[in-house]
Amino acid sequence: MAQRWDIFCTVIDNYGDIGVTWRLARQLAHEYGFAVRLWVDDLASFARIAPGLQPALAQQQQLDGVDIRHWPTQDFPATDAADVVIEAFGCPLPDSYLAAMVGRARKPVWINLEYLSAEDWVAGCHGLASPHPQLPLTKHFYFPGFGDDTGGLLCERALPAQRDAWQADTAGQDAYWQQLGVPPRHAGELRVSLFCYESAAARQWLASCAAGSQPLRLLVPQGKVLPDVAAALGLAQLPQAGDVLQRGALTLHVLPLTDQHGYDRLLWSCDINIVRGEDSFVRAQWAARPFLWHIYRQDEDAHLVKLEAFLQRYSAALSPAARQQIHALWQGWNREQDIGQVWQTLPAVLAEWQHHARSWPQMQLRHGDLATRLVQFTEKQLQ
Repeated sequence: MAQRWDIFCTVIDNYGDIGVTWRLARQLAHEYGFAVRLWVDDLASFARIAPGLQPALAQQQQLDGVDIRHWPTQDFPATDAADVVIEAFGCPLPDSYLAAMVGRARKPVWINLEYLSAEDWVAGCHGLASPHPQLPLTKHFYFPGFGDDTGGLLCERALPAQRDAWQADTAGQDAYWQQLGVPPRHAGELRVSLFCYESAAARQWLASCAAGSQPLRLLVPQGKVLPDVAAALGLAQLPQAGDVLQRGALTLHVLPLTDQHGYDRLLWSCDINIVRGEDSFVRAQWAARPFLWHIYRQDEDAHLVKLEAFLQRYSAALSPAARQQIHALWQGWNREQDIGQVWQTLPAVLAEWQHHARSWPQMQLRHGDLATRLVQFTEKQLQ
């Protein structure tokens, strides 16, 4: 009988939390043959990145090998607890489900899957046990991360080979662009994807790119940055999917929101990717392309500490010039500053950055991906 896993997710920013848990659920089902149920409170938002999902149904037909269940705010259905239970990002489990966990002769392995951070303290907290104050249950804190002493990063086994095959297939990429209504590459043109939060830096950067001399084709999936696009380009209303906008050296294509596989292909196909949150941040690293991370803003600028912690790790092997350039670019964007001048001097270090972007994924996967490490961790607890 297949080992059973239950993953609980509350949707916070539409795509980040559900993006991570959806990838993890599929990987556990496909690569390990586990019976996985994914409990989600907001199926409508989930459906935007999983087109086959039917938001009106409390229980889906299996989708991509995973049993999708609606997690109601009240009257959680009576159900048996799984062998492994994951609460994603600290979402509290329903009382009735906790009771089902207590009722098992062999208590489940209970995991709190935490947010990703490159900060040094993560290694010391990864794997820590926390006994429940009232119930005979113990929860373990599982931290994704970049060191060998953390939980690693989500990455499907076949992903690097799929990416390499895609990036070597020029004809396939031309067909992909044609399908999106984007012309083939022009000599000297830079292709950039933009999927970020609202940002004054984005508005200033767009205006700078339009006034510059570097031909830039910008691919913008529908999302939170579109009001900034409209403001920067002087539009009276928000652009829609399918719109093509030309301003000086800048050509901008608004793309429909796609599923996760489609977003991976976009990242693989661009020269530089501007991404947001956690899920897109990790996928940009696997794309083996230079990228800029728009981190989620937190009170008292706590997000800037997390940003700097990653930058220190990511840029450690780069030359001082490249390190300084990338730090200025990322910090400027996340501090809502005008990065136009830094962007204009980027070509001086771009070749080095591209080489680094190719080697970085291999370094991060030396000791296995998150799902592999997580399965190994739970097996120890089940022994």
